[in-house]
Formats: sequence, structure tokens, C-alpha cells
Amino acid sequence: MSSRRFPIGKVLMSASALGTVIGPFVADFNETHIFNEKWMPHAKFHTAQTMSMGVALGLATLDNLWRPRPSRTALDSAAVTASVYHVSQLTAGLYPGTATVDPPGKDNWPQLWTTLPTLGLVGLGYLLERRRVEKPSA
Repeated sequence: MSSRRFPIGKVLMSASALGTVIGPFVADFNETHIFNEKWMPHAKFHTAQTMSMGVALGLATLDNLWRPRPSRTALDSAAVTASVYHVSQLTAGLYPGTATVDPPGKDNWPQLWTTLPTLGLVGLGYLLERRRVEKPSA
């Protein structure tokens, strides 16, 4: 099978999109976040907002990737929507008073174990798919 027929780049970017849809629910729809009785309702609101944003960005990525007529514009949009959630997660620790985990946990950026590989998948998938999209049809 040639790379023209099997869209490995799309598959990699789709995997990152599905992770963005599912991951926040796995990490946050539990007693540590949404069902945490110690959390204020407004903190839960922002957690819910973040989970919904993951769904919206993941679905937008999949929509852009799997359109009937692939284009560079759709691919670029997919790369952006696939990356926004993860880039914003990396920058969240720069705001005053934030921490990557709640006490008594150690603030050691456990999110990096998923965020950096996911951004790597997006980057590799984008490069592979860009070559495939820009390749002249035979």
C-alpha cells in the first residue's frame, strides 16, 4: 500500500483528537475534580468547560481531517485544533496560584506524559499528511 492510499498522518492526528475528546473525562470526571466535595462550584465549572472544549476541539480536528476532499487549509486547521488544548495546558502553569496537581501531590507536571507525546503525534501526523496532500495525483 502506498502512502497515497493509507493516510498514516491522518491516523496519527486522529489518535490525538480522540485522546483530546476522551482524556479530559478520564482525568477529570471523577472524585479528584468534578465530584470533589472540596472544590468550589466555580472551579468545577471551569473543569467542565475544559472537558467540553476537549470534545469540541477533537471533533473539529476529525472534521477537518476526514473531509471528502483533503486540502492544505483543512489540514492546517486540523493541526491547530489538535494542538490548542495541549498548548493551553502547557501554559496554564504559568498563571499565578496554579498547580499541576492538588495537595498533597507533588507539582511535577504529570500532564507532560500525555501532552508532549500528543503534540509529537500531531506534528508527525501533520508532516506526513502534508506530504501526502501536496503530492500530485498519479
